[in-house]
Amino acid sequence: QVQLVESGGGLVQAGGSLRLSCAASGSIFSINAMGWFRQAPGKQRELVAGIPTGSSTNYADSVTGRFTISRDTAKNTVYLQMNSLKPEDTAVYYCAADPRPPGSVSPRFRYDYWGQGTQVTVSS
Repeated sequence: QVQLVESGGGLVQAGGSLRLSCAASGSIFSINAMGWFRQAPGKQRELVAGIPTGSSTNYADSVTGRFTISRDTAKNTVYLQMNSLKPEDTAVYYCAADPRPPGSVSPRFRYDYWGQGTQVTVSS
C-alpha cells in the first residue's frame, strides 16, 4: 500500500507561483505512474499532470507551459511547479499513484492511491 501526503498549497495572487509536493510512503521508482489531479467546487476531478515511469510527462491543455511535474525517486517525492497562476487554477489538488508495474495497460493508467488534498487559491 502507498500512502501519499501533499503539501505546499496556499493563497497566491494571480501571476504568482507555488510548488506542491507529494511524499510517498513507499518507493515510486518502479510504479506505473504518479499524477496530480484537481477538483474545483462544482466541477469534476481532472488530471492536471502525469509522470509515467519510462514515458513522457503529460499535461492538461489548460496548464501546458505553466505547470511542470517532476519526481525525485531518491526522496520518493513528486512535485508540481505551478507558475503564472490564474484564478481558474483555484481547486483542491490531489496526488495519486498507479502502483502497477511500469508499462501496464488495460487501462494504461489506474490511480488506486490518493492523498488527502491540498487547497490552492489564486486571487485576482
